[in-house]
Amino acid sequence: MPDDLAAEAKARGLLDPAALEEMLREELRRRRVDALFAAADRLAATSGCAMTDAEIEAEIQAARAGRRNHHAAGA
Repeated sequence: MPDDLAAEAKARGLLDPAALEEMLREELRRRRVDALFAAADRLAATSGCAMTDAEIEAEIQAARAGRRNHHAAGA
């Protein structure tokens, strides 16, 4: 991070642990919402064929595995 940016952020209290936590939580929430809307857009773009229960279960399992891998990677 550039020194001038760090100095201004510190002067405005943005490097305080509570402020950093709040900003990170908000950004994570925003990214989750963005991912949800992206998934909705992909769903809307499909041909309209309904998924079978097995296909839905496979998608759920793939999403859970992806989330586990993401958390295991420390992100």
